[in-house]
Amino acid sequence: MGKKKTGVIGILTGGGDVPGLNPAIRAVTIRAIREGYQVIGLRRGWAGVTEIIREKDADNSLNYQSLTEESVNKAGRTGGTFLHTSRTKPSKMSKDDVPAYLKDKYITEENDLTPEVLKNLDWLGVDYLIPIGGDDTLSYAVRLFQEGLKVVAIPKTMDNDVPGTDYCIGFSTCVTRTIALTNSLRTIAGSHERFLVLEVFGRYAGFTAMLPTMAGAAHRCVIPEYKFDIEKLTELMTYDRNRNPSRYSVVLVSEGAMFEGGEMVFADRSTDAYGHAKLGGIGDLVASRIKELSAKHNNGKTVNTIDQKLGYMVRGGDPDAIDSVVPMAFGNLALDLLLKGIHGRLVVLKNGRYDNVPLDVVTGTKKVVNVDHFYDIERYRPKYENFEMKPLFIMTSEG
Repeated sequence: MGKKKTGVIGILTGGGDVPGLNPAIRAVTIRAIREGYQVIGLRRGWAGVTEIIREKDADNSLNYQSLTEESVNKAGRTGGTFLHTSRTKPSKMSKDDVPAYLKDKYITEENDLTPEVLKNLDWLGVDYLIPIGGDDTLSYAVRLFQEGLKVVAIPKTMDNDVPGTDYCIGFSTCVTRTIALTNSLRTIAGSHERFLVLEVFGRYAGFTAMLPTMAGAAHRCVIPEYKFDIEKLTELMTYDRNRNPSRYSVVLVSEGAMFEGGEMVFADRSTDAYGHAKLGGIGDLVASRIKELSAKHNNGKTVNTIDQKLGYMVRGGDPDAIDSVVPMAFGNLALDLLLKGIHGRLVVLKNGRYDNVPLDVVTGTKKVVNVDHFYDIERYRPKYENFEMKPLFIMTSEG
């Protein structure tokens, strides 16, 4: 085993759950223990780190736990995150969300609890932090690194929109589930000769609509990066349906897609800690409008729709092969960096190779579909050209 190194590594998962988080936790933990580190699982993302009570006899069981090979092996093949997660942002916490034991200290409407987070991690003896999350979770990791904490981060999000990396944990399983669910619903659409309108995740980036469509799961897709004309979409959907011997057509609608001249559609006006209002409803509106407009493009006959929001169905269950292998590699990459004394980095996949980039890339840019390269704005579908030397999932962090 060689000479043992000592230290404490904290690991957490933040934001939405995806399949592949538990394999990443497992990879970090097993490798770290074998290198001589203690591993602490910080529970409920940044919430658990914030709510730690720095007293010897305090009950912090909801905030952190010691990780062992046995505990991570049991969870390593499953979906979700056994450490749990949250969308907490300690640097921007409302007065109502401040932990009870700190309410006398933080009394303004918006509070920065970063000093408490740093004290809590120090109290736990955490020498190194490995956060796993999307750009929101990792943006706070950037803040902690700037405060002097040794951080190496792992990207995850089924939207695949963390800048700097071609791949984020959860994306492959999301695409796999989307294709499978779409294919299952085809039988209903074909039986009733309807339009099939499926709303999928994707607030600012349309990768989760583009890749399944590129794989043949749908005829058309509309994405956040390009506002669409509902009249044109209806005409295209009718054309596809009439050419199909089974008399149906399919469109994937990103939750952040917008009508021409319109804005994003929200389920309500509440926002999370990062200021994001809950999206939802664009699929319903698209389904309603194309039904209304269908007769105009179908010889006066209205075409009914099947309207389904795939939502959490694509993020549940066990990870697929890619979301089992990539988290293993990402976890080991993170340990490689820590062993070399390198911090402030994001482990990534770029051009088919594992690598790492500066962590602050997550706050310095945005990753979205390059419409000019990959989206046909006349046909509302991906472009099927220039695939030579492209990586596995075609659309990279550089476009």
